[in-house]
Amino acid sequence: MAASKTPIYTALGANLLIALTKLAAAFFTGSSAMVSEGIHSLVDTSNEILLLFGISRSQKPADEERPFGYGRELYFWSFVVSLMFFALGGGFSIYEGIEHLIHPEEVKSPVWNYAVLGIAFVFDGISFITAIKEFNNQRGKTPFWEAVRQSKDPSTFVILFEDAADVIGIVIAFVGIFLGQLLNNPYCDGIASIMIGVLLTSVAILLVRESRSLLMGETPPKAELIDVVALTESHSGVQKVVHYLSTYLAPEEVILVLKINFKNELSSTEMANVIKELRDNVQSKYGHYKQVFVEPV
Repeated sequence: MAASKTPIYTALGANLLIALTKLAAAFFTGSSAMVSEGIHSLVDTSNEILLLFGISRSQKPADEERPFGYGRELYFWSFVVSLMFFALGGGFSIYEGIEHLIHPEEVKSPVWNYAVLGIAFVFDGISFITAIKEFNNQRGKTPFWEAVRQSKDPSTFVILFEDAADVIGIVIAFVGIFLGQLLNNPYCDGIASIMIGVLLTSVAILLVRESRSLLMGETPPKAELIDVVALTESHSGVQKVVHYLSTYLAPEEVILVLKINFKNELSSTEMANVIKELRDNVQSKYGHYKQVFVEPV
């Protein structure tokens, strides 16, 4: 089932408004953690735009240059988003935190930071709830981490982890600003900024790994492939499936190659009919097998 774009649009609207609010608060209060959070939200906003662009590109019909379509455009842009999360989100936040430790500055008017963080927590929380609901609909009864590894739609888990990092980052920023005010220690704000950077970097590494795996090519679940082989071998004209190859071209598009030993008594015309029936049988049960190639051995 194709994922809904609702979590992406929800996150885009929330992050754009929150980024502008956070950066305005950082300008008036001088909070390093708030600068990090503002940069974080700006990166998130650009991420959603790139994901929407990738989805749009992946839906282009096949042509002479791309006979199997443009489905992997989504995987490419998801990989770019993961790298941006690492470099711009994590890198800038860590840099800002170190800079604040070297040149500590007392946070002015922290009440503005608290107000902005409270507003951001509400909007990011709504976005996170939307993303987790969509992901739960996708995974069904599959355990969470197994569903992340098995997911072929990066737009779903990228937004989910991004929103989770948003909510956790807000909590870290709040604690850093609060402790800095309570202990009269400006270094707490810088430490909070570094912690946000480490959080974003950790999430980015996870996203890079998953996006890279999809970009390199992943196969359908083993149980599904075994069922496809059993379905094929159940045909009266098939002796044995000798070998099979498969890979995802897009979240809802699989290419499958079946190398088959057919019954010796089949004529060329009968074999052609059997091949068509095999292709129809597989595609009727598994609609995401868009390209099925049968090779007699």
